[in-house]
Amino acid sequence: MNWQKVAKKLEGFQTVESIEKTLRVKRATAINYVYEMRKRGFVHGESRGRKGKRLYEIRPYRKISAGYPGLYEIINANSPIKVVRSYKTIVYRKMSIEEAIVKAIETKNFRLILASLALFKKVRNWYRLYKLSKGACVGRKVGALYDISRKYVRKMKRMDKRVENLLKETKVKSKYIVPRLRTEDFKEIEKKWNVYIPFNKEDLERYKE
Repeated sequence: MNWQKVAKKLEGFQTVESIEKTLRVKRATAINYVYEMRKRGFVHGESRGRKGKRLYEIRPYRKISAGYPGLYEIINANSPIKVVRSYKTIVYRKMSIEEAIVKAIETKNFRLILASLALFKKVRNWYRLYKLSKGACVGRKVGALYDISRKYVRKMKRMDKRVENLLKETKVKSKYIVPRLRTEDFKEIEKKWNVYIPFNKEDLERYKE
């Protein structure tokens, strides 16, 4: 069952009866649907309507679980460049800075990756970053973005030289960090890591403010 599609059909405030009518299911099935959507985070709230009937606020995105910041929250807490999520998710466990860097690169999103450059100054375990990036096939991209961040992000920590050499040996599925996007401003870094840098110098000026 694709519960996100079900939630999309039911978006708004629903009762068990209205779910029955909208989905053309029996009452027991409608109650079970509410249970399954609540478990997955698509039920954002409950209240009482007319005659005491229970109203369920249903949305086609998952609400954020309290206590664990996700990728967007980690970036916004550490970067001068802010990002706005286009969807909401439940965060089940704490995400490390090293994981956040790799996940940002995996999105292939220009602004998200640009904002994530600030995370390099928070890295505590360079070898862990290497292992995660190798597993995601983005090791050389991590190295290239680190070199960019060294030029623009203040108080940047030095990467362990052994980790730098290990990153150079990793494989990537595509040279493009952001699909079909390449500038002419960082040729030396591109040559060193054999990947294409999507940013120009103007994009990075925010880090100097």
